[in-house]
Amino acid sequence: MLFDTHAHMDDHAFDEDRQALLESFPSQGIALLMNPGCSLETSRHAVEEARQYDYIYAAVGSHPDAALEVDDQVLETYRQLCRENPKVRAIGEIGLDYHYEDVPRALQQKAFRAQLALAQELDLPVIIHDREAHEDCLRILEDFPQVRGVFHCYSGSAEMARQLTAKGWYVGFTGVLTFKNARKALEAAAVVPIDRIVLETDCPYMSPEPFRGKRNDPGRIYRMAETLAQVRGLSVEEIEKITLENGKRLYRIP
Repeated sequence: MLFDTHAHMDDHAFDEDRQALLESFPSQGIALLMNPGCSLETSRHAVEEARQYDYIYAAVGSHPDAALEVDDQVLETYRQLCRENPKVRAIGEIGLDYHYEDVPRALQQKAFRAQLALAQELDLPVIIHDREAHEDCLRILEDFPQVRGVFHCYSGSAEMARQLTAKGWYVGFTGVLTFKNARKALEAAAVVPIDRIVLETDCPYMSPEPFRGKRNDPGRIYRMAETLAQVRGLSVEEIEKITLENGKRLYRIP
């Protein structure tokens, strides 16, 4: 059984068949699924899906692309969603994204700090989006020493992964592990402590080989488990069990 620790099932790519998919995943070996918000709207959708399906949990937060919406009212809404819904287990997806810079860096950083402060207040883990912003991301996190969580869709070096996991962070690996040009991801997956690795689809994006270029969904997370098993010299069954328990520990799921 597998835990897809990052699946955007509220994405419009699933509008035509979302319910059928969500009902089918347990029979495909998906024991648990974390659906993180990327905005106030998608966070509300994630909470609603967690209410409807026993195996789904939610996170609430504003992605750096939605940083402009983060104000006191939005933060209060997130606070209430966390307090009123026991299946909300994290703040996320939050962080920094300097790839396109559609939102100025200063505003991204302000929203990131505000949501880290909320996670610290509520004693919740965070789901970090870090794209081409490693230095600033780590610098800001130093100001919140009590906050931990996962660097999702990990794209950093093996050495950075070692440093993060030594501090108590988890790292999430996606279908990138299966790509032919996945040298950095594979190097990191080979050396970080096995009890700090979680698997994720980041669907509908990042579809693994041989499905690259097609819509991704949690039913394809087995490909990441197969690749990680090869990298670590373990059986697929061992990887499934280890990463399931890692995800449950990360999100404090009994």
